[in-house]
Amino acid sequence: MNAFQIRAATSEDARFLSDMLVEASNWNVATSRPRIAVLEDPKVTRYIAGWLRPGDFGSVAEDQNGVPIGACWGRLFPANAPGYGFVASGVPELTLGVNTQWRARGVGRALLQAVARQAALAGHARVSLSVERANFAQRLYISEGYVTVESGENSDTMVRAVH
Repeated sequence: MNAFQIRAATSEDARFLSDMLVEASNWNVATSRPRIAVLEDPKVTRYIAGWLRPGDFGSVAEDQNGVPIGACWGRLFPANAPGYGFVASGVPELTLGVNTQWRARGVGRALLQAVARQAALAGHARVSLSVERANFAQRLYISEGYVTVESGENSDTMVRAVH
């Protein structure tokens, strides 16, 4: 069954968001790193450090038993300490992680759509993200209206207008 529901992320979701950050970082099993190695990387942990700080927003997907199965969240970064998908101050950068067994079942799409609504309600005109080109999630982002605005060696920064 694909039954799941989406709810707003709260400060109590910090540990689960850490789990989903590890999932997002380890999308490729061939290059995956142990949880501790992912969470010791300051360039990665800035996506969850101090969650839920002012300006943060997100959504959590839960299965029919209320068990979290995925999350997507947005966070603002300053120009002098940008994230991987930084495009401008005031444009939240998204992170999306879904438990392996729930991938390709609509969870990621539902989370992206929920977070886009949250971003618009918070007054943001657009959101950004960074994705490695080999990551199958890039097709999802394109289908949800994200466009590449900058390309690095192996990854793209993508932006979507929200309204």
